[in-house]
Amino acid sequence: MKKILALLLVALLVAAAMPFAMAEAEPIEIAVIIKATDSDFWQQLLVGALNFNFEHDDVNVTTYGPVSEADYDEQATILDGVIVTHPDGIVLAPTLVDNCSAGIDEAVAQGIPVVIADNTPSTDSYVTVYATDSYTAGSNLAALFLAELEARGVEPKGVIGLISAMAGSDTLIKRETGFADYIAENAPEITVLEPIYVDNDIPKALSAAENIYTAHPDDLLGYYASNNCTGDGLAQFMTENNLGQRLIAVCFDSDPAEITAIREGQVLATAIQSPYNMGYMGCQAIYDIVTGVKTAADFEKFCDTGATLVTGENVNDEEMVGVIDPFTLKLY
Repeated sequence: MKKILALLLVALLVAAAMPFAMAEAEPIEIAVIIKATDSDFWQQLLVGALNFNFEHDDVNVTTYGPVSEADYDEQATILDGVIVTHPDGIVLAPTLVDNCSAGIDEAVAQGIPVVIADNTPSTDSYVTVYATDSYTAGSNLAALFLAELEARGVEPKGVIGLISAMAGSDTLIKRETGFADYIAENAPEITVLEPIYVDNDIPKALSAAENIYTAHPDDLLGYYASNNCTGDGLAQFMTENNLGQRLIAVCFDSDPAEITAIREGQVLATAIQSPYNMGYMGCQAIYDIVTGVKTAADFEKFCDTGATLVTGENVNDEEMVGVIDPFTLKLY
């Protein structure tokens, strides 16, 4: 009888202690490092990550990033500092192919799983990449460009200006190559000009568009701007000069300036990625690994998060609201 009473007492003590043990459980720490804090695109990725945080009481997401994508050395330094804090996992959007590769290797060596968003790094020690199939998205924009030339009755012969944020970004290289390859294969008398790099600076992108326009007064068919900042600059140039009916402009992402220019007929289309999914799915992958639901080996090395072509025909459709403006999806 005494033994039974003793066992009951122990059971009661354990049961009484359980809420305290649960209360003291440390949350799963996920660090999310973006390319730049001055960009709507990367803020939209954070909406996905922070929504995941909101939905999971046992998770704490902390966000980091330099001000500009031009600050890629600072991003590598931020990654090094995050590794020192030893989070349970890291979701990282490396700006260049190699600026964060050493840090990724170091994190993995310390047992910290790293999930990549947007830009595939030179190392392959990461778990997976959540990103747009950039080559295909670039090809799709090129197909739309050529279709618009045909619709306008314009001969497919001339040049297309290419405005790029920076050299060395795997994502941008694939977007630009996909576009140029499609044009070369389907309209061989059109030349896609060598990219003009603008350090992810909107005024520089506007100036680049103007310089291309001045240099090719007779044979310029239009432009391709391969990210949001270059798209913003191009949208501003097209709008200020009212060139939407004379030239064709296509771009990437969904900054307000780009969307406004589409609504006003100054930009034909933009390819909108899903930074929201990159952030949310990246955190989900870390969570699954830490909680033992999956191992790193269970993931494919690349997961396409998709891209939607938004034009003047669908820009105001109800189903495009969350695509164009992921901020409308915020839960926190």
